[in-house]
Amino acid sequence: MAELSIHHITRPSSIKENAPLLIMLHGYGSDENDLFSFASELPEELFIISLRAPYPMQPFGNAWYAINFDAEHNKWNDNEQATASRDLIAQFIDEACNTYPVNKDNITLLGFSQGSILSYAVALTYPNKVNNIIALSGYVSEDILPENLNPNDYTKLDFYCSHGSVDQVIPVEWARKTPKFLEALNIKHKYSEFPVGHGVAPQNFYEFRTWLNDKL
Repeated sequence: MAELSIHHITRPSSIKENAPLLIMLHGYGSDENDLFSFASELPEELFIISLRAPYPMQPFGNAWYAINFDAEHNKWNDNEQATASRDLIAQFIDEACNTYPVNKDNITLLGFSQGSILSYAVALTYPNKVNNIIALSGYVSEDILPENLNPNDYTKLDFYCSHGSVDQVIPVEWARKTPKFLEALNIKHKYSEFPVGHGVAPQNFYEFRTWLNDKL
């Protein structure tokens, strides 16, 4: 088997070939085991792959891109790293479809926080590579998107977006801009909020699982 570009773990599908594929993208400072804890509760027909972000952190964990702080504690993102990760994930999707018994026309991204930001970026930059996006506790970062999105065909995309209404890491106001952004591109979407911080409430999990079930 050819070496794939991103370290990952898998849960095989109950379907032996042409299985729907779910790719998980963890948040800043975490690893591939984090979201993979959902795998046992998700539909058995899904072939699940959980990725490890490419930039190691100290003393542990990984990031899709660096978050830097200045002396006044203002923070900014390394958009070059973020764009490189966006393109690496897109490349990995092709590699996974060539390596595993999955259906290249039924691909879902599930991202949390920084992984959610990358899920938006991959889908909006490479809309032909994915179908469904579950974006948890993230937002659309226009800094890592192509300048002109309008010529793209987004008709096959469908987003489930959710956020904690008291999120202390990524302000809910940032996430609330998402529906209008997606509407402007005529992209199907559902947006929900839950009374939690930067995390996934049980009700949130059950809602996106039901949403995903309807797509399979």
